[in-house]
Amino acid sequence: MEVVQIGGGVTRLTKGDIVGALIWGGETKGLGAYSEYCLADQRIAFKVPTALSREDASTIPLAAATAWLALFSPDCLNLDRTNAQGTSVLVWGGSTSAGLYSIQIASLYGFDVITTCSPHNAELVRSYGAKYVFDYKDEKVAEEIRKVAPNIYHVLTLRQGSICTVRPGKANTEGISEKAHVTDVLVWTAFLKEHRYGKFHWPASERDHELAIELLEKLGPWLEEGMLKPNATKVLSGLDAVSGGFQKYRDRKISAYKIVYQI
Repeated sequence: MEVVQIGGGVTRLTKGDIVGALIWGGETKGLGAYSEYCLADQRIAFKVPTALSREDASTIPLAAATAWLALFSPDCLNLDRTNAQGTSVLVWGGSTSAGLYSIQIASLYGFDVITTCSPHNAELVRSYGAKYVFDYKDEKVAEEIRKVAPNIYHVLTLRQGSICTVRPGKANTEGISEKAHVTDVLVWTAFLKEHRYGKFHWPASERDHELAIELLEKLGPWLEEGMLKPNATKVLSGLDAVSGGFQKYRDRKISAYKIVYQI
């Protein structure tokens, strides 16, 4: 999106800049990004490199911030970025939007990334930084993963470990030991506001907010230098295309790309 007006005290952005940002919306009337104009916080926005299309840029903040918080938030996996050597991280569903960013970000800091995906996406996730790739439908997938990482702790292990899911609550995991520490990630915590979803509650988190600010400061340089790349996109035109896009999602025909609508 293009910056058309700035508020007092804004120093990082100027009118005319093309930016990507985390935008508070959803259930809050008058806020959100599905509009001609929206409000953005400069601290959780980034300048889009000139070589990056607006369509690609629009897919980045939500998925990248979800991955970043899942990996490094004290309330999620809380990985130590200063001591990554020899540490394996399992990303289950590596060809998803958040999965591809998780692979890239973890790899940037030196973690050994193990991931699962469909066989037709194996080379894709390798190109994003995965060291080991397994077919999640393989009945022996857990056994095969243990062969390359017998002491894996983060994300999944049968006896114990630390698991972070993008769905709230331990009830949404299956076959997980009672000894496993299960957390969930929700990008709303980046906004320094509390959020409720049904019976679940996420309090405002100063730590997650500061982490999000750090990520958004890094995104522009990382993208410009090719250290991070966005998901593949498929651009559809007009509001009439929206229902067709949702139907593709329901039919599970979307794999390893994001649909972007030009309105």
